[in-house]
Amino acid sequence: MIRDVTGIEKIRMLYLQLLYRCNFECGTFCFHGERLSHKDAYSPAEAIDLLELVHRDYGTEAVTLLGGEPFLYRPLPEVIEHAKQKLGMRVEICTNGYRIERHLPALAGQIDLLRVSMEGLSHTNDELRKKGSFDAALRTLAAARDLGVPTGVTMTVNSRNISEVVPLACVLETYGVRQLKLHCLRLVGFAADHPELAITDTHAYERLRRQLESTTFAMEMVIDEDLSAEPAPMTSSPTAGSVVLDRIEADPRGALTMSCKAVGKDAHAFWYDKQRRIIEHRPTSGDEIALPVPNVVYSRA
Repeated sequence: MIRDVTGIEKIRMLYLQLLYRCNFECGTFCFHGERLSHKDAYSPAEAIDLLELVHRDYGTEAVTLLGGEPFLYRPLPEVIEHAKQKLGMRVEICTNGYRIERHLPALAGQIDLLRVSMEGLSHTNDELRKKGSFDAALRTLAAARDLGVPTGVTMTVNSRNISEVVPLACVLETYGVRQLKLHCLRLVGFAADHPELAITDTHAYERLRRQLESTTFAMEMVIDEDLSAEPAPMTSSPTAGSVVLDRIEADPRGALTMSCKAVGKDAHAFWYDKQRRIIEHRPTSGDEIALPVPNVVYSRA
């Protein structure tokens, strides 16, 4: 159905939100907002069916498993094993890293990248996320390193933590983290009620860029180009002429979103029907195809 409507032939990665439930609230910026309390989730059979569909029909070669918090999803090992062993997919997990060390030994050989979300140094991170979460994340990164599991960290840059990007990166280097991915805060979900987190001083972006340029890191730095004094280029929507889509995100209801800038806005045009095991086109006047919503641009420093 996606091919019929958009002409897209290949989808490189599926971001699969297994459930909304989370052991954090991140009540100032989580893009899920009030949906964190919703009970929607994939059964393992439904998750595997969707993986098989996109792998077969769109050549999808990688999956990122996230939530909510994916380590609260008890069938997680079953989904990982099917993706890795049966379909040969690259498997990434995006987690808050809170008290998950005991789960890692059994999964170590099947995870290509364990990505932990952190929002600054100890005090800032714990205020934005949860008390004790900074130390817990570091323990997870250390445990993964000792097991040989590659790790990355994602950070949503906002007015409270932009000054801590480089100091945090220096800490992460000591834990062998391979990649730091910096996202621009988007005012959706809980963040819609906290506009004070948005960065209004665009010179702050310039200072951050200069800091990154003047510091040598062994890790890869992946940067959302909206973290710039000048707006990122208005790239075409994911459907405008391209036959390859870098990623598509499936939420726990089955909504499929093609652009990161549409996530959290109910701007999806496609749904995965879990019972019928098909992708449907359900267009609206405000969906990401009709608008159209441009893709996020990432660069590597």
